Amino acid sequence: MSHPHPELGLPPALADGTLRIVALGGLGEIGRNMAVLELRGRLLVIDCGVLFPEDHQPGVDLILPDFEHIAGRLDDIEAIVLTHGHEDHIGAVPYLLRLRRDIPLIGSQLTLAFVEAKLREHRIAPLTLAVREGQTETIGPFECEFVAVNHSIPDALAVAVRTEAGTVLHTGDFKMDQLPLDGRVTDLRAFARLGEAGVDLFMVDSTNAEVPGFVTPEREIGPVLDGVFATSEKRIVVASFASHVHRVQQVLEAAASHGRRVALVGRSMVRNMTIAADLGYLDVPDGVLVDLRSAGDLPDDEVVLMCTGSQGEPMAALSRIANSDHQVSVGPGDTVILASSLIPGNENAVYRVINGLTRLGARVVHSGNAKVHVSGHASAGELLYCYNVLRPRNVMPVHGEVRHMVANAALAVQTGVPHENVVLAEDGMVVDLVDGRARVVGAVPCGYVYVDGASVGELTEAELKDRRILGEEGFVSIFAVVDSGSGKVLAGPHIQARGFAEGDAVFEEILPQVTAALEEATLGGAVDTYQLQQVVRRVVGRWVSSRLRRRPMIIPVVVEA
Repeated sequence: MSHPHPELGLPPALADGTLRIVALGGLGEIGRNMAVLELRGRLLVIDCGVLFPEDHQPGVDLILPDFEHIAGRLDDIEAIVLTHGHEDHIGAVPYLLRLRRDIPLIGSQLTLAFVEAKLREHRIAPLTLAVREGQTETIGPFECEFVAVNHSIPDALAVAVRTEAGTVLHTGDFKMDQLPLDGRVTDLRAFARLGEAGVDLFMVDSTNAEVPGFVTPEREIGPVLDGVFATSEKRIVVASFASHVHRVQQVLEAAASHGRRVALVGRSMVRNMTIAADLGYLDVPDGVLVDLRSAGDLPDDEVVLMCTGSQGEPMAALSRIANSDHQVSVGPGDTVILASSLIPGNENAVYRVINGLTRLGARVVHSGNAKVHVSGHASAGELLYCYNVLRPRNVMPVHGEVRHMVANAALAVQTGVPHENVVLAEDGMVVDLVDGRARVVGAVPCGYVYVDGASVGELTEAELKDRRILGEEGFVSIFAVVDSGSGKVLAGPHIQARGFAEGDAVFEEILPQVTAALEEATLGGAVDTYQLQQVVRRVVGRWVSSRLRRRPMIIPVVVEA
């Protein structure tokens, strides 16, 4: 997939005094967030995340931003600023550092700890700079001020980038929980101060722009979890993001109050919570945390298992539990809590897991039947507050599907931002900020880069199409031997089909047609085996389409003798 506006040409050369912004991911999708800011030939990258594949991308592990736009300019990158530690903002960092290992990483303590743990698996030792809210750092021609924001992970930061072309405020992911578990609120005083000085471009989280009102405070989840724990007869399994420190904290506290022990399940969950506890972001009550093996020796009504897989990821712990393919099993009397909201595109996978767990006899508690999760993203009411506090000159909605960004743009206009100063861009579109005005000036190629096992960027859209055809339409192979002199078919044709409800016998009626077509083509002068294979493909394709209403992958093999 390249940028969705082919009518846009390449951008002009960057003029003096102009700040250029190119989003290489995160606009028009929930994931692979990455923005590149350019001034005076120097680059500043904000976030570098991954997108998780959907059902129509079979076999894909991860989807990366397209680095092609900056691949020839790696030495121009001053730093990568990371707003927080979620995978859709940090997951692609190892793949960019493979191209240049000494790009400095700048972020909060917890964010960098999560990234460093990930980079160790790639055998990369990064250069890092830990920053806190209120801190200002000069990074080449960019002066960056970091602002505390509240999100579903501790230590999230917005970043205000001051340049000679103007000031950009990038929120990262944020909400405005006024009673956060860690007491760290979104710093509206800093927002107001920045607004007074003048924000020329506001790049703002769009995920919940369609949702009216305000996000429910995290504190309201604790009593709900406590109530579920109180009514649970046997084991409790809680699924959440591996980085949701606040939710794990609430589970630990509920377990302690009900005399239960908690075991962490899944490598990423164990790694992240160990880091969070070591750095003081997770307060573990004495004696509550046990390893999975020890949990197996405890009575069922004293056990809580905290695992990954709340989005229905096929290889995550919860999906494997639902498929009875994990060392942990559930049955009647057990309770499973999905402590997350549905990410767009994951609905079918999540409902499959819920159905599988229910079939095994478990009680499944999820956001559809209980308030066991609140979003980490600002709803419309919170966004309106931000627009009124900041009074930005230009607005560029980020982090969301098209519908989310359009809704966010409408909110900006309602608060008085001129319609022409709201930039609705998508991945690859180039936005220039000059003379106090932001506008789209072109586009650069910005495709999906697929991680498929050990390969990165080698899987193409054509190969993905082949996988979809194989999965949805089946496979037919035809083999024949043709006399190169007479054109007679000496052996075959033999047909094998896979993925069809019908047996191979149904294809016998097409064999005489294939034979006749081959002999006719040979007499007509087709002596190249490739030409003969194409004849076979057309004959079989037409027959399968009209007779079986299918469009399978057809592999003809014609050998001359």
